[in-house]
Amino acid sequence: MRLVFASNNAHKLEEVRAILGKQTQIFSLREVAFEEEIDETGETLEENSLLKAQTVWKYLFQQTNIGNAQAIDGVFADDTGLEIQALGGKPGVHTARWAADEGFYPNGETQTSGNNRALALHSLQGLTNRNAQFRTVVTYIQSNGRMQQLEGIVKGSIAKEEKGIGGFGYDPIFIPEGYDKTFAELPAELKNSISHRARAMKALSEWLI
Repeated sequence: MRLVFASNNAHKLEEVRAILGKQTQIFSLREVAFEEEIDETGETLEENSLLKAQTVWKYLFQQTNIGNAQAIDGVFADDTGLEIQALGGKPGVHTARWAADEGFYPNGETQTSGNNRALALHSLQGLTNRNAQFRTVVTYIQSNGRMQQLEGIVKGSIAKEEKGIGGFGYDPIFIPEGYDKTFAELPAELKNSISHRARAMKALSEWLI
């Protein structure tokens, strides 16, 4: 199948391509000449995922017809949230920009993943409940407009300090359930097999069959 993933994030693209395998050809937004900035204005992961997928689908199949010209089978988008139990599910839909939204810049820079991780550790100081989960919602829209939403969840806990150099985002502080290492410490192949995104992509691949 030939699918467009509504992202230009190199880390995400590498992970998704590894998960879905060689039987699926994945194009980034850049590879289909989509240059529009998509404002993620949704109040939930489901809304943001749908918003991104719909915007790219309209571009591919209504505005430019690139999708039909290149025999694209569909487009999918994801939105992921880290949901920390002791913080009432925060940062949730604000996961990617949490520190910026809160004005928390301990590293002296505006928006960085390091600030987000620092805010998580700071917010949990003195708390014993460090339970958390990553949740990914994927919206897939076929070339004919048929839509399906699926999700993947991995439960775990927030470490007391950053560990590991792999992965990206919150990976250095998230310990998946059943392991004693953070995502950033685990081999990429293992992380890709158990992550929230892996589970959402597996659900998508099974639905596509």
